[in-house]
Amino acid sequence: MAEQSTVQTAPTVIADDLHIVYRVNGARTGRGSATAALSRILGRGSDDAARGVRKVHAVRGVSFVAHRGEAIGLIGSNGSGKSTLLRAIAGLLPAERGKVYTDGQPSLLGVNAALMNDLTGERNIILGGLAMGMSREQIKERYQEIVDFSGINEKGDFITLPMRTYSSGMAARLRFSIAAAKDHDVLMIDEALATGDRKFQRRSEDRIRALRKEAGTVFLVSHNNKSIRDTCNRVLWLERGELRMDGPTDEVLKEYEKFTGK
Repeated sequence: MAEQSTVQTAPTVIADDLHIVYRVNGARTGRGSATAALSRILGRGSDDAARGVRKVHAVRGVSFVAHRGEAIGLIGSNGSGKSTLLRAIAGLLPAERGKVYTDGQPSLLGVNAALMNDLTGERNIILGGLAMGMSREQIKERYQEIVDFSGINEKGDFITLPMRTYSSGMAARLRFSIAAAKDHDVLMIDEALATGDRKFQRRSEDRIRALRKEAGTVFLVSHNNKSIRDTCNRVLWLERGELRMDGPTDEVLKEYEKFTGK
């Protein structure tokens, strides 16, 4: 089980009454119609409706402070806003209202270490490392460690083959291995521990604990409550975009399991 931290350290992420709204296009009313013209006069919200733009309020007034050395699990039903919240912290989605403040560079697994299907695993390690701000020397020093951690070559020399020949699990393991090779101020992981066998999951959990000890902050989205228990000292529970509970892992998971009946 993840150890509980009682020492309050410097904040790395502050979400202050954060609202994220998606706008989905699907116009049905002509822009030149009288209804559309009236809607434009009445304001932007009505204009959106007149153009058939549907609003999806994905994150609703979420506030929390994350500190250095914390591993924070994000749980909730499908569509509850977990991945949207991570993308907002990473600066990939604008806030409709409220603010997100970060100290250092947030890294969202799968974005900073984006992989290209037509390139070999070897080339992707280099490009992924450069995208995360590592020097070529650092990549060279950690290259074999990344390959070994991923387990890509356990059943053949896959690291020299194009990524399109990999299974989705192999690609996810390599993506995590590239991201985990660097020390992060804030590392956000979306379901990476759901891939691979138990041996890889244990390696991943050990690496997350190491990142915490190196004074970083880790956010982990997972539907596997055991991974959350083993890895995180704190949990944020989201439902329908709202923060339902924020607290120590065991306390939040106990309430969440009552809610889900699992």
